[in-house]
Amino acid sequence: MRNDKLALGAFLYATGHHIAGWRHPASDALSGHRLKTSVEVTQALERAKFDFAFLSDRMGMREGDIKALSRSSRGSHFEAITHAAALAAVTSHIGLIATATTTFHEPYNIARQFGSLDHLSGGRAGWNVVTSASDVEGGNYGLETMALHGDRYSRAEEFVDVVTGLWNTWDDGALAADKASGVFFDATGVRPLDHKGEYYSVRGPLNMARSPQGHPVIVQAGASDDGRRLGARVGEIIFSASQTLKEAQEYYSDMKQRAQAFGRQRDDLKIMPGINPIVGRDEAEARAKFEQLQSLIDPAVGLQLLAQMIGNADILKHDIDGPIPELPETNAIQSRQRLVIDLARREGLSIRQLSLRIAGARGHAQVVGTPAQVVDEMEERFMAFGADGFNIMPATLPGGADDFLTLVMPELQRRDLCRTEYNDTTLRGNVGCRPPPANFA
Repeated sequence: MRNDKLALGAFLYATGHHIAGWRHPASDALSGHRLKTSVEVTQALERAKFDFAFLSDRMGMREGDIKALSRSSRGSHFEAITHAAALAAVTSHIGLIATATTTFHEPYNIARQFGSLDHLSGGRAGWNVVTSASDVEGGNYGLETMALHGDRYSRAEEFVDVVTGLWNTWDDGALAADKASGVFFDATGVRPLDHKGEYYSVRGPLNMARSPQGHPVIVQAGASDDGRRLGARVGEIIFSASQTLKEAQEYYSDMKQRAQAFGRQRDDLKIMPGINPIVGRDEAEARAKFEQLQSLIDPAVGLQLLAQMIGNADILKHDIDGPIPELPETNAIQSRQRLVIDLARREGLSIRQLSLRIAGARGHAQVVGTPAQVVDEMEERFMAFGADGFNIMPATLPGGADDFLTLVMPELQRRDLCRTEYNDTTLRGNVGCRPPPANFA
């Protein structure tokens, strides 16, 4: 039995998570290009007391045929840190998690950008740590092919260590700004980092005082063995994907045990799987919404999404009405490849059927039904220790978010599963992540 409340985030994905969502009447087709929609949605989430809005990012176009990409809204959208900073100016309580890769950035820049976001927002920033896997992205940075999966994560571990080290080069209270004495900062509370590692050499200190949360909340989503290691060692919120309760429980238990092996407490990690709800006032309405979305899928776009998800473009050379063939392990997102292929095997789906199946949630849990049915799914995973909360993935924006807030939130509150007021002024305090130590001298 649990006595805590589930945490709630909203994954704001341009025009919505369904691959054809941009074509739906409930979507603003240009919400990836104008601030108005994301401001209105984020402010509505804040009124509902959501913990955070989550913003993903990539460093280039999606892989695949440009003609297929041109029929999807995924090819053009805001950069995540800039977007989060804009949302910080028009909100006051909700956390803002932005994605930034360890593959193409430098640690000092990331430390400054997220430190700035934390100061500007009053302690509401989170960094979603990712490693880039796409050769298309690599080509934008002078790389013909990407580093191997394990090497990318090895680099990422050192990258995160450098960033957190830079955030910790200032003690709490070192910024004095004492006009009478003339001391702007206490020199004994600021120190260089002097990091020299396998991938990075960074002197420091950071030219920015310690931020309101101590440092921004670190978010991580890897589910491969390398990704789990990184998340268990440094992550505070873990964004996961699972199709079944058993999968969710196994992942939850494994990550908590891994965290303890690194000397951390089980509650230092908040496991928050994604869930894609398509909700109606009754089942017929929910099903009609879902079928309308599915009818808008361009077959070429759906198949291109599948090829990207499994990291294998050769899948498109096979009979799309036949089963998924045996595929080599990808150098891209290995955990998602396994999840999607396991889904196809479990449900006996053809390549075409699988492309339609993942069009709305990309391997995350999807619930099509009434508010009670959506909350039943969430409550089961929460109470059975398969989740500490959820990252809600609306199929359309703003419509899908409006549906969740209007229909599902009252049911969550009726069952006393979520809070009705913020506990704290910071993201860290609201989600329940422990503050980092105040002094590191």
